[in-house]
Amino acid sequence: MATLSSLAYIISSVLFILALRGLSHPESSRQGLHFGMIGMGLAIVTTLFAPQVDGWVWIIIAIAIGGTIGTHIAKTIEMTALPELMAAFHSLVGLAAVCVAGAAFYNPEIFNIGTPGDIKTASLIEMSLGLAIGAITFTGSIIAWGKLCGKISGKPITFIGQHKLNAMLGGALILMIIMLCWTGSAFWFWLIALVAFALGVLMIIPIGGADMPVIVSMLNSYSGWAAAGIGFTLHNNLLIITGALVGASGAILSYIMCKGMNRSFLSVVLGGFGGDDQASGAAEDFGDRNANLGAAEDAAYIMKNASKVIIVPGYGMAVAQAQHAVRELADILGKEGVEVTYAIHPVAGRMPGHMNVLLAEANVPYDEVFEMEDINRDFAQADVAYVIGANDITNPAAKNDASSPIYGMPILDVENAKTVLFVKRSLGSGYAGIDNPLFFEDNTMMLLGDAKKMTENIIKAMT
Repeated sequence: MATLSSLAYIISSVLFILALRGLSHPESSRQGLHFGMIGMGLAIVTTLFAPQVDGWVWIIIAIAIGGTIGTHIAKTIEMTALPELMAAFHSLVGLAAVCVAGAAFYNPEIFNIGTPGDIKTASLIEMSLGLAIGAITFTGSIIAWGKLCGKISGKPITFIGQHKLNAMLGGALILMIIMLCWTGSAFWFWLIALVAFALGVLMIIPIGGADMPVIVSMLNSYSGWAAAGIGFTLHNNLLIITGALVGASGAILSYIMCKGMNRSFLSVVLGGFGGDDQASGAAEDFGDRNANLGAAEDAAYIMKNASKVIIVPGYGMAVAQAQHAVRELADILGKEGVEVTYAIHPVAGRMPGHMNVLLAEANVPYDEVFEMEDINRDFAQADVAYVIGANDITNPAAKNDASSPIYGMPILDVENAKTVLFVKRSLGSGYAGIDNPLFFEDNTMMLLGDAKKMTENIIKAMT
């Protein structure tokens, strides 16, 4: 039986690897999801038939409750709510790691790691690491969820000495783990949990809104490492492999995004990302500068007479559910002989790949969608940059204002296009709370209003 279980777990692990590979590209993502579902189903069935597993009634009840909740969420969730949903799910993984660590600590004989008060030192180390990372993931993900859904301000929340306090708590965690291994006391176990819970909050609250997509990716990585740590405690090879896959893939994605944003990967891991000990500066004062306001008819005329149009989608497009209208606009322009492409910033939206998912939902051809590094040079040859609901990722302050919180972050160079058509509800700041001087440039026309309605009005003006 043990041999069959090991074989089934290996097959599940391979399916998870194939799932990650499939999810790396929109064309193969559906197949990747199928591999992941089959792998998870096989893993669950294998675990249920393990000799040491009993209490089937409670297990089935738990699966039924979780499955019902998950099905309801999958059917009702809006695309715009996916980022905060991901953060919420990460918190549950972290909490699960804390709960499993507690179960192993109080019932070690079940997991063959010792007896109460006399747990193997190696198991205590593995358990405490899973506990600490899981607790950090839980509270950190809750803060990320609050920031993403607007219940907590998207601006960095900082105070003097914040990073020093985080460093002290991190050092204290190491000492507590040593004390737990030395004494085996429940006092040190739960003190580790409490300090880690606090550290999770303190690590994420200084993160600004523009940097949240990277944090969501990093919390995903944390949840994987927490699962892997608990996997060692439980001697469960599948949990170790799966946790390592999630942890490594999340870390790699975070590194790629940090590189694309000119941020420090180490500062993400340590929670110092996006904020300083001092509060962020006030919004820029634009004085008496006036924006060029336009209407749908103006935009229709300009785009219809263009040769090359680059569409830049942002979170505003997601909120308005305007992706289908944007696709229709692109089709009309294509029939008029206009070359249309899409420019995707690494952190457009509120999570990695957010815009790619929305465009795929609208059946936008994959060969028309380009990442920032592949299309940025094309803005200089574009007649029109149609920016729909994006803000921070097009803000020239990232290049020109050393005092800006987003300074150094690579942006889409939409200002190099002959005309920038900027669709936005108002002239207010973006999610990061930073004003955009691009609104007031001579080659920018502001189209104020709902992204979907404005795009539909442009379509009507063209036809």
